[in-house]
Amino acid sequence: MDVEYVSRVPRPPLDGLIDDLYYLEGAPPYARLTLPPAPSALLVLNLGDHLRIRAGADIDTAEYADGCVVTMPTRAWAFGYPLRTRTVGVHFKPWGTAPFLPMPAAELRDRPVAVEQVWGRPAVAELQERLATARGPHEMLTLLEEELMRRLCETVGLGLVRHTGNAVAATGGTVAIRDLTAAAGVSSTHLAQRFKELVGVTPKRLARTYRFFSTAFPIDPAEPIDWGELAAGAGYFDQAHFGHEFRAFTGLTPTRYLEARRQFLRDHPGHALDGWPLPAD
Repeated sequence: MDVEYVSRVPRPPLDGLIDDLYYLEGAPPYARLTLPPAPSALLVLNLGDHLRIRAGADIDTAEYADGCVVTMPTRAWAFGYPLRTRTVGVHFKPWGTAPFLPMPAAELRDRPVAVEQVWGRPAVAELQERLATARGPHEMLTLLEEELMRRLCETVGLGLVRHTGNAVAATGGTVAIRDLTAAAGVSSTHLAQRFKELVGVTPKRLARTYRFFSTAFPIDPAEPIDWGELAAGAGYFDQAHFGHEFRAFTGLTPTRYLEARRQFLRDHPGHALDGWPLPAD
């Protein structure tokens, strides 16, 4: 089955919290995909069979019938799609889940939680019913956007975190956090605490994630790679430092990562999911 993927940026003020809303339907390219950490959080509303997620080697695989929420991860996780996938979801900016969570983001770091634990079972069931009877993907995304607008609430510290986070993103993670702290007029302890509450990680960890993502994601697997030149261009101390970051973020060496990207390209050229997910097996 071909995969249908539809996405769009939501209207203000959600666009300051969300990269895009999306609809996905079809057969997955692989039974399991590895997702390296990215500077993004995720909400998935499931309209098909159970999803299976393993958020690290030390955590058992868990099934999610109705969907899940994943705050910004710090390690690669495995995502198992059913044979027929049908989901509606949100790719949040790192701080974007904060107005919609009843708990600090740090409590969910590398611990996906069922969406009903966030919004309650009756509300999720009602939203799923409306999504399932919608007239196509675009209406589904409108329904999801309306739900998010309805749930949007004031969040203490969000302005500070959003401003600092945008500055980190604009530099691809290379900005000195001490400079951002000084510009914001707050202590490093205060800034770190706000980030842990609303993002789940410290500003330094967010910058590290942006830096790696900005370097690794644009790699063209069809072209030869000069790893030393790539590491130097991204400002890593040396190629060994870059290799260490690759293993920390993906569980793979740079060479093995490139092989996995090339495998995806060979097996599923032009697939909607090609780019960041990797074959898990």
